[in-house]
Amino acid sequence: MTHYGKALLATAFFALTACQSASKPDSTAAVSHDPETDQCGASQYQNYIGQPPSSLDTQRFAMPVRAIPWNGAVTMDFNLRRLNFTADQSGKISRVYCG
Repeated sequence: MTHYGKALLATAFFALTACQSASKPDSTAAVSHDPETDQCGASQYQNYIGQPPSSLDTQRFAMPVRAIPWNGAVTMDFNLRRLNFTADQSGKISRVYCG
């Protein structure tokens, strides 16, 4: 192999390794139990994941709550004491978090 061929091979190797991306965090993982990030108590409501947002209709919450439909518009204000239930394309709750 010529000097240029080896250089080209090394360049291609480095280019491919640079294209690797970090793994995406699991969105279904349990919410942190850190009091700083779980001020709304979202860790207690992870059992709603996979259920329809209508399952929240009979519940009473001591904090502000948002049920966010797929592709729904919401305000961009951030409130760690507000409980958010986000639905996916299939209409099931896919994420429960504070914010």
